[in-house]
Parts: sequence; C-alpha cells; structure tokens
Amino acid sequence: MNTEYGPCPPIDAEVARALRQIEQLVPRVAPDTLAQVRSIVADGIPGAPTPDFTAGGAVVVEESVVPGPAGAPDVPVVVLRPAEGSGPWPAIYNIHGGGMVAGTPRTALDQLVAYVHEIGVVVVSVDYRLAPEHPDPAPLEDCYAGLCWLADRSADLQVDPARIMIAGISAGGGLAAGTALLARDRGGPALTHQILSAPMLDDRLRTPSAQMLLREGVWDRAENEYGWTSLLGDRRGGPDVSPYSAPARAEDLAGLPRTFIDVGSVETFRDEVIDYATRLSRAGVSVDLHVWGGGVHGFDLSVPGAAISRAALSARDAFIRTALGSRPHNAVVTK
Repeated sequence: MNTEYGPCPPIDAEVARALRQIEQLVPRVAPDTLAQVRSIVADGIPGAPTPDFTAGGAVVVEESVVPGPAGAPDVPVVVLRPAEGSGPWPAIYNIHGGGMVAGTPRTALDQLVAYVHEIGVVVVSVDYRLAPEHPDPAPLEDCYAGLCWLADRSADLQVDPARIMIAGISAGGGLAAGTALLARDRGGPALTHQILSAPMLDDRLRTPSAQMLLREGVWDRAENEYGWTSLLGDRRGGPDVSPYSAPARAEDLAGLPRTFIDVGSVETFRDEVIDYATRLSRAGVSVDLHVWGGGVHGFDLSVPGAAISRAALSARDAFIRTALGSRPHNAVVTK
C-alpha cells in the first residue's frame, strides 16, 4: 500500500479474502471500463442472486416519472410501499451510489426492503442523471426534485410529510448530504434524519486517506479523481465548487437533521467523513459516527457475511428502526 501519506491500516482478514475474488470480477472505474462497470452495477455480478424487491409479495414495486428541475428532463423513481395496510407511513428517500458515474435506483435497494413490509415505510429511490454525460449540478438537482415530489405527493403516497428521512451510500451519501443542505437553504422538505453510508464528500483529495490507496482496496485515489472530475470537470479541486455539490466545503452545518454516518478505516473517504461528522457535532447536530476498523469501501455490501460487516449492518439497522419508531430486531426489552 502507498505509504507516502502515512501508514495505511490493514484490511480486515475476512474482507481481504473476499476482496481478491471481487477484484477479478469488477474492473476499476476508468474511462475505458466505465461501460463495463455500469453494466455490472446495473445487472449484478454474474452468478449473484437477484434480489426480490417484492419480499414475496409483501411489497409493491412501482416505477414513476416525476417533474425534473426547471428546463431539465423528468426524473424516474422507483417506489416501494407495503402491499397491505394504510398510512400515513414514514418515508425513506434513497439515493444510490456509483461514484457519480454509475448505478441505478435499484442499486443496493434490497437493503431497504425489510423496512417497507416489517415496519410500514414508503421508499422512493431516485434515478438521477450520471456524470460525465450530465455533469454538476444535474445529479444533485435531480435528487432535490425527487425529494420535493415525494413531499408534494405525500397524500397520494400515503406518506407522513413530517417523517421523511434521506439515505445514500457512497456517491449517494454525498448527494444525500448535498440534498439535505439544499432542502435546508431553499426551505424545502423537512427531513428528520440523514443516513450517510461512506459518503463521497470532498472533491479536493487533500487528506491522507484520499491519497493512501492506489490500485489497492476499493475506490482508490485514481477512481476518486475520475469520479469527481467527471462530475465537476476542470473545476474539481478549485475555488468554484458549490458546497451543495461537495458538502465537505459547506461552512455552515447548523440546522441539518440528525445524522448516522459511517466509514471504513481503509478507504479513501475516511478522513473527510470523520471531519464532516465532527463539524456536524460542533454545529449542534446529533451525530452517530462509526469508523469500522479494517473496512474498505462498501465492505458491508460486498462481504455481508464478515463479522465486521454484520456489526456495521446491525448498527445501521438499529439506528434506522429507532428513527422510524420501531425497535431493532433482537432488541433487549427491560421492564
């Protein structure tokens, strides 16, 4: 591993074993591999089971198209809602990952299915336009448009507009953070919580963790530079980048919703995530921060059976269920 920017923590042994297999199946993201990566992210790794978003019929899956930003195309969304019962239900507004350049609204959406039929939740997952074909601010504005539609159509969706949380993984986490900032500053939909899983926050690539991985781990510094440059072009790293597009640049973090934010110790985003969580806390926001020792980017999704992944998924699940007003599975009840 690169040592120019300080020592890199070791990768968890269970994760490292699986990672060697994954690296043979999924190429690193670059201009010449982008089409292949998009196909793998959209269709899944060959041989992997196809998620059942209906949970055996307990969840209704619908596709819709919502009004896009002014002068821009409409925005597709995928909606999951309980097949039985009636609201108003809380809602999770989901923004998928993919480094700003890949992914679909169904990417990792299976992680949210249980909340729909076990608790009674409506999930709206947005299909924002991807860079480099659609650079900033198109992805962010699509995400904000979808959130506004969810709030505006809350009665039709049987959603309680006072109980909307936003969630995102990786690039989706960065877009979720930026969308929450936009909602605050534009007087948009109120959010109760933001779930930021290994969020992509800082285009400047200045921290030690942003530099420590090269052709190792997951989402190394070359891939990160490619993702951010695809989004921002020549502005990447310069003075003319909006804090909504790169939330690590935001100076005022007051008034944001309660936050769950986590990251692995062996990933490019580690330092910017820790700094963002610290500054949220200093701004008076309630923050649950988890740094998972030995975790690479996306370890919990790519190696879900590893002990570290089970711990990370359990912590996130407990937070979400509590935020939605439901006890986590296996919770201990004391009298």
